[in-house]
Amino acid sequence: MAMTEKLTEQDRRFFQLVSAAAFSNPFGDEREELDRQLAGLTGAPKDKLLKAVIVSVEERVRALERAGRANLALYDGEDRECLALGLLFELFHRYLKAFDELIQRQSREGDDPCPVPFSGELLARLREHGFGAEAARHYLAFFYQLRRAFFFIAQLIGRSPSMRALRRALWNNVFTHDARRYEKRLWNRMEDFSTLLLGETGTGKGAAAAAIGRSGYIPFDEKRGRFAESFTRNFISINLSQFPETLIESELFGHKKGAFTGAVDHHVGILARCVPHGAIFLDEIGDVSVPVQIKLLKVLQERTFTPVGSHDNLPFRGRIVAATNRPLDELRRDGNFRDDFFYRLCSDVIEVPPLRRQLGEDPTSLDALLRHLLTRILGDADEALVAEIRQTLNRDLPADYHWPGNVRELEQAARRVLLNGRYGGDPFARPAEDETAREAGEADELTAQQVLTRHCRQLYRRFGTYEEVARRARLDRRTVKKYLQED
Repeated sequence: MAMTEKLTEQDRRFFQLVSAAAFSNPFGDEREELDRQLAGLTGAPKDKLLKAVIVSVEERVRALERAGRANLALYDGEDRECLALGLLFELFHRYLKAFDELIQRQSREGDDPCPVPFSGELLARLREHGFGAEAARHYLAFFYQLRRAFFFIAQLIGRSPSMRALRRALWNNVFTHDARRYEKRLWNRMEDFSTLLLGETGTGKGAAAAAIGRSGYIPFDEKRGRFAESFTRNFISINLSQFPETLIESELFGHKKGAFTGAVDHHVGILARCVPHGAIFLDEIGDVSVPVQIKLLKVLQERTFTPVGSHDNLPFRGRIVAATNRPLDELRRDGNFRDDFFYRLCSDVIEVPPLRRQLGEDPTSLDALLRHLLTRILGDADEALVAEIRQTLNRDLPADYHWPGNVRELEQAARRVLLNGRYGGDPFARPAEDETAREAGEADELTAQQVLTRHCRQLYRRFGTYEEVARRARLDRRTVKKYLQED
């Protein structure tokens, strides 16, 4: 088919904007601004923007299809690239519900890849638009990855600036800050990028690691009509602190029969169980000994490992995500955590914020977290029950309670309230020194507005409503709401 077509200047600008939106971080502010431009809605609520954008893109694509001009073979250069991204954007959102249903079904069914009933139709549409067979399979896999990443990262809820920053960081960890380059050059090379998650006990480092591990690229097997792996098999987690020193190496690397007393059979370690494009989560990495660190360093450097009692070098095909709640600067200074191991782990370092910081930045996050936790406990969460538990916590806990167990403690606090109607907090809790020192150091630098914002947040944590904060602070309710929702 000869290249005979060019996009109009209007279409070209529109699809360039679509391209920018398609590759922007959906958890960042830039995406919302691009969506507003595409939809032409400056004052519309955020939840209506995407629907308006999808309709706008569909109208452009349908117009090109009616004119017989929606085939990439008709274009070259920038026009071809702009149109390709516009077509991909439209198709991705057309099958959004189908991908969501597939993710839910795969979550229920586990490690055997589910059939993808819509794959034939989607691949046919891609080919009709001029994408080659290999490219069509690649974009089907890329669509699935995009939707999984959004699905799992969005489960780390919270409106506070620190939680929004965490979601942005996790998205970039999966797709890099330049998703266009990722799609072209890095989608099959991410095993070279290890990640270190830092945060206190109970903050949700495991959930953050799972969001990374379950969002890896999985090739599509067209002959079988399924993806090559289930994302449930793509992520393997191990808590290193639960094993004695003598067993950690066996759990990580595996062992041969007779390698040591009690090794009555061959054992496959988690490194060998990791599938291509998969990820291993090494929780409590700060607890492992220096000899184990050295062996893991070899895995990171050479991408090979040797089972205990064997001389075989086996390939490691996945990505490493590690986490610790221990102060690595002290461990490194004392020689308990090797510098070379740290530098191999830290392609990306992501901090998972403590609950007290989330609530300090945005007290309204408490309701969202309770709603999420109660849904997990009970299957649903009505607003009356959320309000009842929040009021009980505000009644029983001091306004400056710092939640030493973080989200894990909050979940158990909700259970305690459901059981006993009260929660007195951790009797051994002490103020977190880092937060206390930080706030004390900042106090002299705060503006009058920042002091008032902090005061309103403290009142909201105690009383739970804008009206009560407004009454006690002698402010208008709208002013209180503005202060509470500020970054």
